[in-house]
Formats: sequence, C-alpha cells, structure tokens
Amino acid sequence: MSYYAGPVAGLIEELSKLPGVGPKTAQRLAFYILKTSPADAKKLARAIDEVKDKIRFCEECFNVTDQVKCEFCRDANREQAAICVVEEPKDIVALEKTGEFKGLYHVLQGAISPIEGIGPDDIRVRELLKRLGEKEVREIVIATNPNIEGEATAMYLAKLIKPLGIQVTRIASGLPVGGDLEYADEVTLGRALEGRREM
Repeated sequence: MSYYAGPVAGLIEELSKLPGVGPKTAQRLAFYILKTSPADAKKLARAIDEVKDKIRFCEECFNVTDQVKCEFCRDANREQAAICVVEEPKDIVALEKTGEFKGLYHVLQGAISPIEGIGPDDIRVRELLKRLGEKEVREIVIATNPNIEGEATAMYLAKLIKPLGIQVTRIASGLPVGGDLEYADEVTLGRALEGRREM
C-alpha cells in the first residue's frame, strides 16, 4: 500500500528505477520535484524527452550523438589508425579530459560479466571486429575498467585482435596521485610495479 497520492507514488516508483537510487533517495527527489516551480519541473521533463527523441548511438563507434556519426568519428584530424576501446560513452569524456589520446573510440556498451549473464555477443565486439576489417588500424588501446569484468573483457579482446597483426595495448593502472602505499591493495600495487618506467 502506498502512503502517497497516485502521481507522487508513481514518480517515486519511476525514480527508484534509476541506477544508484534507492527508495529513500527516490522519495527525496520526488519531493524536490514537487517543491520546484512548474517551469523547472517542465524543463526537466522536456530535457528527458529531448534526450530520448534526439540522442542515438553513433553508427560507427556507438558513442552517444545527435547525428548519424559522433563528433570524433566525423573529425578527419583525429588519428584514424588508433582506436581506444571503452565500456561506456562517459569513459570517452574522462579520456578526452586528459588530452593524451588523439585517435578514434569504440564503445562496447558494457563489459563481459558471466555472473550477470553478459557475454561477448551482448556487447559491441562484433562491430569492433567489423571496423578492424574495414579500416587500416595500427593500434587498439583497451581502456576497460580495472575490475574483474573489465579485465576479462580486455583479455578476451586481446586474444581476438592480436592474431590480426594489430598492436593491442592496455591502459596502465596503479596508484593514484596523492595516495599512500600502505592503503593500496595488492593488485593495485602489483600493477603499479608492472607498469613502472624509467625516469
């Protein structure tokens, strides 16, 4: 039984479906929306409608875009022979902020996770292989997350791509700047040691 009027209960229910939003947070958000001006609430609703109506996935790399191809795939000045493989579109934003990578991207839209029933056919692996068959690619940079799923995905991709004669690299992972050694776990410290370079 709901203690709120139908529309409020419905809003709480819909908000609680968002990732990371539990019932209490959904309730707080719902009451925040109730307190905002009708104009602000309508702006939020319009923004959601507009995203659903206008945003799609790039037909080449599967990044989010409002056109057929995303801004990176349309940019002829980017290094065409290097493709950085990421799990989600938001990962591209993080990499672009570094200013270090000048090539193209490929968004897998997930990672291999047998526990969640996600296999290679459930992410954009086929599409990546198709791109490699159509373009002259010299290097694939695998920038999946440094967790179990990301590592499994990286190893799977490396096994598929290396036989094609394409260089496969993995982003280094290790200690964050400002971190203390005593608080780092063994895997992170091990990676930091593996990825060491001459000074």
